[in-house]
Amino acid sequence: MIPVKTKNIHEPVIIAKYMDDGNILVVDSKTTIRQLDGESLEIVGGFKANIEHERYKTNVVSFSSDANYFVTISADCKDSTLYNTQTKKAIGKVNRHHGEVSCVGLDPLNRYMFSCGEDGKTFVLDIKSGKLSFTLPPHADTINDISFSENGHWIATSSYDKKVSIFNMLTMSRRHRFKAHAAAVMKAQFLNKNRIFSVDKNNVGIVWHLHSGQVIARLGGIHDDVTQVTKSNDHKFLFLGTSLGYVLIYDLDTYELLDRKFIKVDSSITSLEFNATSNNLIVGTAKGEVLFFDIYSGLERIKKLLQIQDYEGVEEDVNKNIVLKYTDVYRMVSVIWDKTVEKAIDCLQNSDREGAINLFKKFKNIPMKNSIMNKIMIEYTDFDKFAMLVKQGKLPLAYTAANSNPSYKESKLYKNMELQWKKTFMLAQKYALQPRGEDKAREILSPYRGISEKTMLIQDLMTKGNVYKRFKAYLVNRDYRMALELTRKNLYLKEFSEYEALMDYADSIFIKSQKLINNGDTLEATKLLRVLLDFPEFNEEARDIMSKIESKQVFFNAVKNNDMVLAYNLLDKNEELYETKDGMMLEDIWNGDLALANHQASLGDVEGIKKTLEKYMATSSKNTALGNVFAWCYMTQLENAIKTKQEQAYIEHGIKNYIVSFGLLDQIESFYRIFKKYYPDSKLNFELLNKGSLRMWRPSMIVKSILD
Repeated sequence: MIPVKTKNIHEPVIIAKYMDDGNILVVDSKTTIRQLDGESLEIVGGFKANIEHERYKTNVVSFSSDANYFVTISADCKDSTLYNTQTKKAIGKVNRHHGEVSCVGLDPLNRYMFSCGEDGKTFVLDIKSGKLSFTLPPHADTINDISFSENGHWIATSSYDKKVSIFNMLTMSRRHRFKAHAAAVMKAQFLNKNRIFSVDKNNVGIVWHLHSGQVIARLGGIHDDVTQVTKSNDHKFLFLGTSLGYVLIYDLDTYELLDRKFIKVDSSITSLEFNATSNNLIVGTAKGEVLFFDIYSGLERIKKLLQIQDYEGVEEDVNKNIVLKYTDVYRMVSVIWDKTVEKAIDCLQNSDREGAINLFKKFKNIPMKNSIMNKIMIEYTDFDKFAMLVKQGKLPLAYTAANSNPSYKESKLYKNMELQWKKTFMLAQKYALQPRGEDKAREILSPYRGISEKTMLIQDLMTKGNVYKRFKAYLVNRDYRMALELTRKNLYLKEFSEYEALMDYADSIFIKSQKLINNGDTLEATKLLRVLLDFPEFNEEARDIMSKIESKQVFFNAVKNNDMVLAYNLLDKNEELYETKDGMMLEDIWNGDLALANHQASLGDVEGIKKTLEKYMATSSKNTALGNVFAWCYMTQLENAIKTKQEQAYIEHGIKNYIVSFGLLDQIESFYRIFKKYYPDSKLNFELLNKGSLRMWRPSMIVKSILD
């Protein structure tokens, strides 16, 4: 594929992404930040940070979505620093890692900076204050990647310990630790439908279910080290960039590898970004190139080919760019092909082979289509014999012929034959259920003797007349569960019109329930869904829909009644509620309150936090998040105690109180190292102290000062 636009910045590209204003942000390995015009690619702004990165397989630089902040690892990888892009001044720094910093990130809601290290730890700074806010649960080895869901609710860290750790920002707790990789996990990418993709050092890609942790699919065909991962905004495609300069593309519905050489560049791929507006895949390379590829390249040409009915040309172009198969234009070609096949089969069923050949002419030079055409022509070679057997009433031979050529079962002739069977069976059923009517029933069904798939049904009819009577009685009494259970044990009942009517009834109920839900009438929809609980084919789906309706109704009522405790607890347990208007409103309120509380924590203002977060104190799902804020606040108090040169015993008392409340968090261990520099005579021994935990912290444990 040829790029539609290119820009060379002469140094390895580590970031190339579209910004909200339409400009393109490009960062190279020397941390030179450029803003390019989205159309001309001319430089319209930027600055130099003068930090050279010798390695950049991991995220060594990250920008906030509004480009107001960025974080970078230092040249020696010993620390990471958060900057304000407007003032170019540092806001905060993480220098607490034991070993090098391995990757950094900024969350999509522009709240926090994340610094991950070789020590498996992740330190999180509040962007506004630059102060340490909390830490993520550690890995046992180096963290290679940190990634975020689009809504900012989830964080994934990928590690050399072969695990992917999933952290829930709503409840401030680890939800899962995925364990299926046999090698170090290098990259992760959140997808829609509660899915996440990860890839390891052995080039094994896995798609997981975010909530259950189950493996959904394993992606094959990855031929070399994956360096970058992204997806299309509509979540149709997954793109993997590799060290050899290839871009692989996968279908995210089928998990099929569409093209292992979708794009080929002449150096390692160091950045991947997808732009939904232009459908451009932006590829950054180790040679300093920023390349823009239209993933639907060739679309205009196949439109013109379609107009002149050059289907061979369309197919050739689609084979050059597999993504074109997913366009409306190609879908039109598929519809034309399907109709052509349908018409050709009609011709063959009417003994008009010449007509079928003429219809297929426009597709004959397309290898895949040609093989299908040849198969159809061969299959229908003996169709005239089949038709003759049906006409002569030699039904056993006709059914044998249809079983040998399954395509015949799609013919009108076969369907009419089956329709006649149902009518005959229904007539025989009437006699079979009458006193001394079995002989007449056998006579009616005699043409079907010797047909294996009919024999068992006929035998059941003759011997199980009472079963049918029970089946009808269940239907009259609307006991659908028992009727279907009886059908499961007596398959011949499916041949009766009553069974077909029952299945049509279930389908109509389901369709009606969906319309009612879409119109907001969940009460009537629930009544219909309860009926579907008796139908095995609909039971699980009906229960799931009813559960969601019930959760939403309870949530909406809680909001209406101003029961915020219940509303937030439900919200944090059911992420789908965040898509509702009320859910988005509550999330905005929480995020605003949390931002203010974080600021107050940076000042050590316990009373301010209590006032700001008072309405969440009884919300159990917020306990850990609240605990994090107060832990930060108390840490500020301890730091201020050192700055004001308080007595050693006073600070030691505060340290003990902190550990009793929150346990041995990274914050207190780092603080103690600083404390020892100022108070070297301290004999405080953590091993001998009572230890609490953040998970067990409750609002009842709030004190005005951790030092008292």
